[in-house]
Amino acid sequence: MTSTKPYLIRAIHEWILDNDMTPHLVVDVSYPGMRVPTEFAEDGRLVLNISPSATRNLLIGNEWIEFNARFGGVARDLLIPAEAVIGIFTRENGQGMVFPEPDAPDEDLLLDDDLPVESGPTLRPVESGEGARDEAPSRPARSKGGPTLKVVK
Repeated sequence: MTSTKPYLIRAIHEWILDNDMTPHLVVDVSYPGMRVPTEFAEDGRLVLNISPSATRNLLIGNEWIEFNARFGGVARDLLIPAEAVIGIFTRENGQGMVFPEPDAPDEDLLLDDDLPVESGPTLRPVESGEGARDEAPSRPARSKGGPTLKVVK
């Protein structure tokens, strides 16, 4: 079976835009096959604004997320394996979805050009009370007051 993760990313992205909010992706920059500006990463993660005003040619496919965006005034083409996505959330209120930390693909699943072959995630349900905020597993709490992720049911 194909992975459900890219379908959920597309659905949450559409839901965020339908509610006139700003979608952001959190990605693990250490995942193989990434083409992102790692100089903007913090703690191995990169938060990317994927709103229509911040990106060009956004394509959220089943294996890859591709788009063009500006970083420090310089246009860059980004290529992100869907499995490297840790979460998608709104900038305005932090609502969205968190996925389990991605596992690095097995070396025998890598192609000659070192791009991973999708094997599908292992998703586990997250239970929370109403109004509770959940963060990505294994993620240390931040004191900078950045966005928080909230499970959407």
